Amino acid sequence: MKTGDFRGFEVRLEEPGIVWITFNEPGRLNGMTVPMKRDLIEILAQAEMDDAVRVIVFIGSGRAFSAGDDISGRAAHAAAAAPLTPAIAEGFSRARHHRLGVYAGLRTHSQRLNLALREMDKLTIAAINGYAIQTGLSLALCCDFRIASTEARLGSATLRFGLMPDEGGHALLVQLIGVARAMDFLMRKRIVSAEEALALGLVHEVLPPAELSARALALARELAEGPQVAMRLLKRAIYQAAELTFAQALEDIAARTAVSDPEPDAREGIAAWREKRPPRFNAWLEGPGGEMENTAGRGVRGEA
Repeated sequence: MKTGDFRGFEVRLEEPGIVWITFNEPGRLNGMTVPMKRDLIEILAQAEMDDAVRVIVFIGSGRAFSAGDDISGRAAHAAAAAPLTPAIAEGFSRARHHRLGVYAGLRTHSQRLNLALREMDKLTIAAINGYAIQTGLSLALCCDFRIASTEARLGSATLRFGLMPDEGGHALLVQLIGVARAMDFLMRKRIVSAEEALALGLVHEVLPPAELSARALALARELAEGPQVAMRLLKRAIYQAAELTFAQALEDIAARTAVSDPEPDAREGIAAWREKRPPRFNAWLEGPGGEMENTAGRGVRGEA
């Protein structure tokens, strides 16, 4: 996948298969623009299809993770640095002047970015270093793990401008903290501290600012070294289970297990347990021959 500088963010790849996406417009509190969202959607698509990628980490620079959409009017330079084609730019212009265009624009950019992130098979981490507001908050909530600096502040706050959480933040909040708390959070325009976010269940951990990057890296490495096939299938099963009946969830996990059980990682996990040693998962990602070396002489589920 592509690495380097993009519109509003930087991408780098570290071993073992950890992608770091750093929002790098601190002067705009890492506010998001349409070109930035389009680039992020493309980067996520590349990461999803690249076997070299196992985990994606998002973090911000400066005082913000991302303070939401850039409504300051100063974002024109971002498009000028990497201009859109005239046809696309013209379409965006028309969309802003019609209600159907607003609907289409939301579905094409903000909502599609969050869908792309939420639907990834690979695990994702939001390392929330500062303000995570509106679209910044919803992007963080779409990630599978959220760790926050004590300097983080989380909120939707769209009602402060008479706007809606149109990128899907309301649904994510309902899933994570329930209807009553989501109602209070949104209607009262709350922006909460990291400690309050932890108490609400919006983040998993809170730590000092100086420790955030190191903790994110440690968590990313832990996840990257786990059995990737089973973990990716389980991630999808967990999100599916939130919306299925119990019987449907059983059917879903059975179908996924039929894929994961024959994998070399399953045989390696059982062999490592029998031999009282740490498992060496993901040989299939380490080049030709790895899978065969990892499967030789291994048992499978149900064998003595």
